[in-house]
Amino acid sequence: RSKSAVEVVVMVDRAALLKRITQTPGKCGRRPCIRDMRIRVVDILETLAEGITTNEILEDFPDLEAADIQACLLYAAMRIDFPRLVA
Repeated sequence: RSKSAVEVVVMVDRAALLKRITQTPGKCGRRPCIRDMRIRVVDILETLAEGITTNEILEDFPDLEAADIQACLLYAAMRIDFPRLVA
C-alpha cells in the first residue's frame, strides 16, 4: 500500500520535531534537552502535568517555541511505547 501525502507529511513533521530534542555530554547530565538549551524535556513535561498551559510556558521561557513543547510530548510518547511479548 502506498502512503498518502498526509501520511508522508506526518512522518516528516515527526522527524523534524525529534531533531529539537538533544542530548549533549556535559550538559544537564546528558538528559534530553530542547535544542541544546538547558531546558530539559522532563521539566516541560512536569510543568504540563501541573496544569500550566502551553502559552504560559512559552511566556515563562521566551526562547522556547510551540514546536519545542510538541517535540517533548512526542519524545515522551515514543519512550513509553514499547512492544509486549505475550506467550
